[in-house]
Amino acid sequence: MEARQVMTSPTITISPDASVRHAIESMLQNHVSGLPVVDENGRLTGVLSEGDLLRRAEIGTEKHRPKWLDFLLGPGRSASDYVHSHSRRVADIMTEDPVAVEESTTLEDVVALMEKHRIKRVPVLRAGIVTGIVTRSDLLRAFFNATQAHEPTASSDEAIRADIAAEIDAQKWAPMGSIHIKVREGHVTLSGTIFDERERDAIRVCAENRPGVRGVTDELIWVDPTSGSFLSPTV
Repeated sequence: MEARQVMTSPTITISPDASVRHAIESMLQNHVSGLPVVDENGRLTGVLSEGDLLRRAEIGTEKHRPKWLDFLLGPGRSASDYVHSHSRRVADIMTEDPVAVEESTTLEDVVALMEKHRIKRVPVLRAGIVTGIVTRSDLLRAFFNATQAHEPTASSDEAIRADIAAEIDAQKWAPMGSIHIKVREGHVTLSGTIFDERERDAIRVCAENRPGVRGVTDELIWVDPTSGSFLSPTV
């Protein structure tokens, strides 16, 4: 999937010349935790988020460093902190040079950027113009839509068994040739040997997710490849 398929559009934006109070009012009224900051041409200049508003003089949360640390950091850092905690203009508070993506960016790349930069939202651009925004809520909504309940596909036991086997064989972590699958009236029994206890849940999930499966019984035996000791599933 691409960013354009899940983004919120049109998205609520704010001008860099707007007041911080106006930005907060917009965030509260629209139930959003961040706003793209755009110029008069719709081009992205920054992002204002709840995190940018945590250190504010109005509520007594501005930074107060020890004198020795202020001395080491120099007056410039303290001056910047003062602007951030006292200015009433969005341009002074926003995060500049924000991470943004194109409409055609894959969701895999969007999520990778969110994880790398530890951010909750990514503006979406078309030729430099903001056309939407992808937030964590948008990703949750896409996940929900992709996993909406459907009537299980009518499959024979043999078709279910083959489907599960194909899914397990496709996984790099799966133990090759040591898993045995039996299916009777949609109920799956997994037996055989695994060499890492974490594989147990992964194999179970492989089976549970296949269409037509009504239940899964775990009879897998874990064998420690170093000592040869083994452990049967907890019943």
